[in-house]
Amino acid sequence: MLIGEVARHTGLSSRMLRHYDSLGLVRPTGRTAGGYREYSDADLERLMHVESLRLLGLSLREVGRALDEPGFAPDTLMNRLVDDAKARMAADAQLLARLQSVQGAGPSEWSAVLGVVNLLRAVESENAAHRQTAAMLAGEVRVSGDSLADAILKEPDHNVAGALRWALAQRPGGVDRLTEGAADPDPAIRRRAVTALAAIEETPQVRSLLEELLDDPDAAVRRTAALTLGRRGAAAAVDTLVELIAAGDRDVEAAEILAGHEAHRERIVDLLVDRLGADPDPAVRSRLVQALAEIPGAAATSALQTHICDADEMVARTAIVILDRRPQD
Repeated sequence: MLIGEVARHTGLSSRMLRHYDSLGLVRPTGRTAGGYREYSDADLERLMHVESLRLLGLSLREVGRALDEPGFAPDTLMNRLVDDAKARMAADAQLLARLQSVQGAGPSEWSAVLGVVNLLRAVESENAAHRQTAAMLAGEVRVSGDSLADAILKEPDHNVAGALRWALAQRPGGVDRLTEGAADPDPAIRRRAVTALAAIEETPQVRSLLEELLDDPDAAVRRTAALTLGRRGAAAAVDTLVELIAAGDRDVEAAEILAGHEAHRERIVDLLVDRLGADPDPAVRSRLVQALAEIPGAAATSALQTHICDADEMVARTAIVILDRRPQD
Protein backbone atom coordinates (compact mmCIF):
# COMPACT_ATOMS: atom_id res chain seq x y z
CA MET A 1 0.00 0.00 0.00
CA LEU A 2 1.40 3.37 -1.04
CA ILE A 3 1.67 6.30 1.36
CA GLY A 4 -1.33 8.11 -0.13
CA GLU A 5 -3.53 5.06 0.33
CA VAL A 6 -2.32 4.63 3.92
CA ALA A 7 -3.12 8.28 4.61
CA ARG A 8 -6.66 7.86 3.25
CA HIS A 9 -7.33 4.66 5.24
CA THR A 10 -5.87 5.83 8.57
CA GLY A 11 -6.73 9.52 8.57
CA LEU A 12 -3.08 10.40 9.10
CA SER A 13 -1.50 12.95 6.81
CA SER A 14 1.28 11.99 4.40
CA ARG A 15 3.45 14.49 6.23
CA MET A 16 2.90 12.68 9.56
CA LEU A 17 3.67 9.31 7.95
CA ARG A 18 6.95 10.71 6.59
CA HIS A 19 7.70 12.08 10.08
CA TYR A 20 7.18 8.61 11.55
CA ASP A 21 9.54 7.27 8.88
CA SER A 22 12.22 9.83 9.70
CA LEU A 23 12.00 8.96 13.43
CA GLY A 24 12.22 5.25 12.73
CA LEU A 25 8.78 4.60 14.24
CA VAL A 26 7.15 3.17 11.10
CA ARG A 27 9.43 2.68 8.11
CA PRO A 28 7.83 1.21 5.01
CA THR A 29 9.75 -1.93 4.21
CA GLY A 30 9.12 -1.83 0.49
CA ARG A 31 9.63 0.42 -2.49
CA THR A 32 7.91 0.37 -5.83
CA ALA A 33 9.81 0.22 -9.08
CA GLY A 34 9.46 3.98 -9.19
CA GLY A 35 10.99 4.39 -5.73
CA TYR A 36 7.76 5.18 -3.83
CA ARG A 37 7.28 4.02 -0.23
CA GLU A 38 5.23 0.85 0.01
CA TYR A 39 3.76 -0.33 3.34
CA SER A 40 3.44 -4.05 4.07
CA ASP A 41 0.79 -5.58 6.28
CA ALA A 42 3.36 -5.73 9.11
CA ASP A 43 4.10 -2.04 8.62
CA LEU A 44 0.40 -1.20 8.87
CA GLU A 45 0.09 -3.29 12.04
CA ARG A 46 3.00 -1.40 13.61
CA LEU A 47 1.35 1.88 12.57
CA MET A 48 -1.82 0.86 14.42
CA HIS A 49 0.29 0.06 17.50
CA VAL A 50 1.89 3.51 17.34
CA GLU A 51 -1.48 5.26 17.12
CA SER A 52 -2.93 3.17 19.96
CA LEU A 53 -0.04 4.10 22.26
CA ARG A 54 -0.32 7.75 21.29
CA LEU A 55 -4.00 7.71 22.26
CA LEU A 56 -2.92 6.50 25.70
CA GLY A 57 -0.93 9.69 26.07
CA LEU A 58 2.59 8.50 25.24
CA SER A 59 5.07 10.77 23.53
CA LEU A 60 6.56 9.60 20.24
CA ARG A 61 9.82 8.86 22.04
CA GLU A 62 8.01 6.70 24.59
CA VAL A 63 6.16 4.92 21.78
CA GLY A 64 9.47 4.06 20.13
CA ARG A 65 10.88 2.73 23.40
CA ALA A 66 7.77 0.67 24.09
CA LEU A 67 7.92 -0.96 20.66
CA ASP A 68 11.67 -1.43 20.22
CA GLU A 69 13.55 -1.61 23.56
CA PRO A 70 13.72 -5.18 24.92
CA GLY A 71 14.26 -3.94 28.49
CA PHE A 72 11.43 -1.41 28.44
CA ALA A 73 9.23 -1.75 31.56
CA PRO A 74 5.56 -1.31 30.60
CA ASP A 75 4.44 -1.42 34.25
CA THR A 76 6.25 1.83 35.05
CA LEU A 77 4.72 3.49 32.02
CA MET A 78 1.22 2.26 32.83
CA ASN A 79 1.56 3.45 36.44
CA ARG A 80 2.39 6.91 35.18
CA LEU A 81 -0.54 6.89 32.78
CA VAL A 82 -2.88 5.79 35.58
CA ASP A 83 -1.59 8.60 37.83
CA ASP A 84 -2.05 11.13 35.01
CA ALA A 85 -5.60 9.93 34.40
CA LYS A 86 -6.44 10.16 38.10
CA ALA A 87 -5.05 13.70 38.27
CA ARG A 88 -7.19 14.74 35.30
CA MET A 89 -10.27 13.14 36.86
CA ALA A 90 -9.62 14.93 40.17
CA ALA A 91 -9.24 18.26 38.36
CA ASP A 92 -12.46 17.65 36.44
CA ALA A 93 -14.29 16.72 39.65
CA GLN A 94 -13.07 19.90 41.33
CA LEU A 95 -14.17 21.98 38.34
CA LEU A 96 -17.60 20.29 38.41
CA ALA A 97 -17.97 21.05 42.13
CA ARG A 98 -17.16 24.70 41.57
CA LEU A 99 -19.58 24.97 38.66
CA GLN A 100 -22.33 23.41 40.78
CA SER A 101 -21.62 25.81 43.61
CA VAL A 102 -22.48 28.79 41.38
CA GLN A 103 -25.00 27.00 39.15
CA GLY A 104 -28.04 28.77 40.58
CA ALA A 105 -26.72 32.28 40.10
CA GLY A 106 -28.79 34.49 37.83
CA PRO A 107 -27.43 37.16 35.44
CA SER A 108 -27.78 39.84 38.11
CA GLU A 109 -25.45 37.87 40.38
CA TRP A 110 -22.61 37.30 37.93
CA SER A 111 -20.41 40.00 39.44
CA ALA A 112 -20.64 38.15 42.77
CA VAL A 113 -19.96 34.84 41.02
CA LEU A 114 -16.82 36.25 39.38
CA GLY A 115 -15.71 37.53 42.77
CA VAL A 116 -16.08 34.06 44.24
CA VAL A 117 -14.17 32.48 41.34
CA ASN A 118 -11.32 34.98 41.74
CA LEU A 119 -11.27 34.35 45.46
CA LEU A 120 -11.03 30.60 44.90
CA ARG A 121 -8.08 31.19 42.59
CA ALA A 122 -6.42 33.28 45.29
CA VAL A 123 -6.93 30.47 47.82
CA GLU A 124 -4.79 28.30 45.50
CA SER A 125 -2.01 30.89 45.15
CA GLU A 126 1.56 29.71 45.67
CA ASN A 127 2.04 32.59 48.12
CA ALA A 128 0.91 31.65 51.65
CA ALA A 129 0.18 35.29 52.58
CA HIS A 130 -2.14 35.64 49.58
CA ARG A 131 -3.88 32.40 50.49
CA GLN A 132 -4.40 33.58 54.06
CA THR A 133 -5.89 36.89 52.93
CA ALA A 134 -8.21 35.05 50.56
CA ALA A 135 -9.20 32.62 53.32
CA MET A 136 -10.18 35.49 55.61
CA LEU A 137 -12.27 37.08 52.85
CA ALA A 138 -13.90 33.71 52.13
CA GLY A 139 -15.63 33.94 55.49
CA GLU A 140 -17.45 37.07 54.35
CA VAL A 141 -18.60 36.14 50.82
CA ARG A 142 -20.49 33.29 49.22
CA VAL A 143 -17.86 30.58 48.92
CA SER A 144 -19.41 27.14 49.31
CA GLY A 145 -18.56 24.89 52.25
CA ASP A 146 -17.40 22.21 49.82
CA SER A 147 -14.92 24.58 48.15
CA LEU A 148 -13.55 25.64 51.53
CA ALA A 149 -13.25 22.02 52.65
CA ASP A 150 -11.35 21.18 49.44
CA ALA A 151 -8.95 24.05 50.16
CA ILE A 152 -8.47 22.93 53.78
CA LEU A 153 -7.56 19.38 52.75
CA LYS A 154 -4.80 20.72 50.47
CA GLU A 155 -3.47 23.52 52.72
CA PRO A 156 -0.06 22.82 54.34
CA ASP A 157 0.36 26.22 56.03
CA HIS A 158 -0.92 26.26 59.63
CA ASN A 159 -2.06 29.91 59.61
CA VAL A 160 -3.83 29.66 56.26
CA ALA A 161 -5.53 26.43 57.32
CA GLY A 162 -6.75 28.13 60.49
CA ALA A 163 -8.31 30.95 58.47
CA LEU A 164 -9.98 28.46 56.14
CA ARG A 165 -11.37 26.49 59.09
CA TRP A 166 -12.75 29.72 60.54
CA ALA A 167 -14.42 30.51 57.21
CA LEU A 168 -15.90 27.01 56.99
CA ALA A 169 -17.33 27.31 60.49
CA GLN A 170 -19.36 30.34 59.32
CA ARG A 171 -21.48 28.38 56.87
CA PRO A 172 -23.11 24.97 56.35
CA GLY A 173 -21.67 22.30 54.09
CA GLY A 174 -18.27 20.81 53.56
CA VAL A 175 -18.74 17.80 55.87
CA ASP A 176 -19.03 15.32 53.00
CA ARG A 177 -15.73 16.58 51.56
CA LEU A 178 -14.11 16.32 54.99
CA THR A 179 -15.48 12.77 55.28
CA GLU A 180 -13.67 11.88 52.07
CA GLY A 181 -10.50 13.50 53.41
CA ALA A 182 -10.79 11.54 56.66
CA ALA A 183 -10.59 8.32 54.62
CA ASP A 184 -7.60 9.42 52.52
CA PRO A 185 -4.55 7.12 52.67
CA ASP A 186 -2.32 10.16 53.30
CA PRO A 187 -2.19 10.81 57.08
CA ALA A 188 -1.46 14.52 56.50
CA ILE A 189 -4.81 14.90 54.72
CA ARG A 190 -6.60 12.95 57.45
CA ARG A 191 -5.08 15.28 60.07
CA ARG A 192 -6.37 18.33 58.18
CA ALA A 193 -9.81 16.73 57.92
CA VAL A 194 -10.11 15.88 61.62
CA THR A 195 -8.84 19.32 62.67
CA ALA A 196 -11.49 20.95 60.47
CA LEU A 197 -14.19 18.65 61.87
CA ALA A 198 -13.15 19.67 65.38
CA ALA A 199 -13.76 23.33 64.51
CA ILE A 200 -17.28 23.08 63.12
CA GLU A 201 -20.61 22.73 64.86
CA GLU A 202 -21.36 19.23 66.07
CA THR A 203 -23.99 17.22 64.23
CA PRO A 204 -24.73 13.48 64.41
CA GLN A 205 -22.72 13.04 61.20
CA VAL A 206 -19.72 14.93 62.60
CA ARG A 207 -19.80 13.04 65.90
CA SER A 208 -20.08 9.68 64.15
CA LEU A 209 -17.11 10.50 61.91
CA LEU A 210 -14.98 11.65 64.85
CA GLU A 211 -15.81 8.43 66.70
CA GLU A 212 -14.63 6.41 63.69
CA LEU A 213 -11.36 8.36 63.73
CA LEU A 214 -10.64 7.20 67.29
CA ASP A 215 -9.35 4.01 65.63
CA ASP A 216 -7.24 5.79 63.01
CA PRO A 217 -3.71 4.38 62.62
CA ASP A 218 -2.24 7.89 62.93
CA ALA A 219 -1.68 9.04 66.54
CA ALA A 220 -2.28 12.72 65.73
CA VAL A 221 -5.66 11.94 64.15
CA ARG A 222 -6.70 9.82 67.14
CA ARG A 223 -5.60 12.55 69.56
CA THR A 224 -7.57 15.31 67.86
CA ALA A 225 -10.69 13.15 67.62
CA ALA A 226 -10.45 12.08 71.28
CA LEU A 227 -9.84 15.57 72.68
CA THR A 228 -12.69 17.01 70.59
CA LEU A 229 -15.16 14.31 71.55
CA GLY A 230 -14.00 14.43 75.16
CA ARG A 231 -14.70 18.15 75.42
CA ARG A 232 -18.17 17.43 74.04
CA GLY A 233 -18.84 14.81 76.69
CA ALA A 234 -18.76 11.74 74.44
CA ALA A 235 -18.24 8.46 76.30
CA ALA A 236 -16.62 6.95 73.19
CA ALA A 237 -13.51 9.10 73.73
CA VAL A 238 -12.75 7.90 77.27
CA ASP A 239 -10.55 4.92 76.36
CA THR A 240 -8.44 6.94 73.94
CA LEU A 241 -8.05 9.77 76.47
CA VAL A 242 -6.72 7.29 79.02
CA GLU A 243 -4.19 6.11 76.42
CA LEU A 244 -3.14 9.72 75.76
CA ILE A 245 -2.38 10.07 79.48
CA ALA A 246 -0.37 6.86 79.49
CA ALA A 247 1.59 7.96 76.42
CA GLY A 248 2.26 11.45 77.79
CA ASP A 249 0.55 12.93 74.72
CA ARG A 250 -1.39 16.02 75.86
CA ASP A 251 -1.83 14.07 79.12
CA VAL A 252 -2.65 17.10 81.32
CA GLU A 253 -5.38 18.22 78.93
CA ALA A 254 -6.75 14.68 78.63
CA ALA A 255 -6.86 14.30 82.42
CA GLU A 256 -8.71 17.60 82.84
CA ILE A 257 -11.26 16.52 80.24
CA LEU A 258 -11.81 13.18 81.97
CA ALA A 259 -12.29 14.94 85.30
CA GLY A 260 -15.25 16.75 83.81
CA HIS A 261 -17.02 13.54 82.73
CA GLU A 262 -19.17 13.19 85.79
CA ALA A 263 -21.54 10.70 84.16
CA HIS A 264 -18.69 8.31 83.35
CA ARG A 265 -16.62 8.80 86.50
CA GLU A 266 -16.63 5.22 87.79
CA ARG A 267 -15.73 3.77 84.41
CA ILE A 268 -12.88 6.28 84.03
CA VAL A 269 -11.45 5.33 87.43
CA ASP A 270 -11.68 1.62 86.51
CA LEU A 271 -9.85 2.26 83.22
CA LEU A 272 -7.09 4.25 84.91
CA VAL A 273 -6.63 1.57 87.59
CA ASP A 274 -6.53 -1.21 84.98
CA ARG A 275 -3.98 0.74 82.93
CA LEU A 276 -1.90 1.33 86.07
CA GLY A 277 -1.73 -2.37 86.79
CA ALA A 278 -0.87 -3.26 83.23
CA ASP A 279 2.14 -0.98 82.78
CA PRO A 280 5.53 -1.57 84.41
CA ASP A 281 6.88 1.85 83.39
CA PRO A 282 6.98 4.11 86.49
CA ALA A 283 6.66 7.26 84.38
CA VAL A 284 3.46 5.96 82.81
CA ARG A 285 2.03 4.91 86.17
CA SER A 286 2.92 8.26 87.69
CA ARG A 287 0.95 10.09 84.98
CA LEU A 288 -2.02 7.81 85.55
CA VAL A 289 -1.90 8.41 89.30
CA GLN A 290 -1.82 12.16 88.69
CA ALA A 291 -4.85 11.77 86.43
CA LEU A 292 -6.70 10.09 89.31
CA ALA A 293 -5.96 13.18 91.37
CA GLU A 294 -8.10 15.26 89.00
CA ILE A 295 -11.17 13.08 89.54
CA PRO A 296 -13.30 13.82 92.61
CA GLY A 297 -15.12 11.10 94.51
CA ALA A 298 -14.52 8.09 96.73
CA ALA A 299 -13.64 5.73 93.88
CA ALA A 300 -10.61 7.80 92.86
CA THR A 301 -9.56 8.25 96.49
CA SER A 302 -9.69 4.50 97.07
CA ALA A 303 -7.63 3.87 93.94
CA LEU A 304 -4.99 6.36 95.09
CA GLN A 305 -4.77 4.70 98.51
CA THR A 306 -3.84 1.40 96.92
CA HIS A 307 -0.75 3.02 95.39
CA ILE A 308 0.78 4.66 98.46
CA CYS A 309 2.76 1.43 98.81
CA ASP A 310 3.55 1.11 95.11
CA ALA A 311 6.73 -0.80 94.29
CA ASP A 312 8.07 2.28 92.57
CA GLU A 313 9.06 5.02 95.03
CA MET A 314 8.13 7.88 92.67
CA VAL A 315 4.62 6.51 92.11
CA ALA A 316 4.13 5.90 95.85
CA ARG A 317 5.28 9.43 96.76
CA THR A 318 3.02 10.94 94.11
CA ALA A 319 0.01 9.08 95.54
CA ILE A 320 0.88 10.14 99.12
CA VAL A 321 1.26 13.82 98.21
CA ILE A 322 -2.00 13.81 96.27
CA LEU A 323 -3.89 12.17 99.14
CA ASP A 324 -2.44 14.65 101.67
CA ARG A 325 -3.73 17.57 99.59
CA ARG A 326 -6.98 15.94 98.55
CA PRO A 327 -10.18 17.20 100.22
CA GLN A 328 -12.19 14.60 102.10
CA ASP A 329 -14.89 13.03 99.94
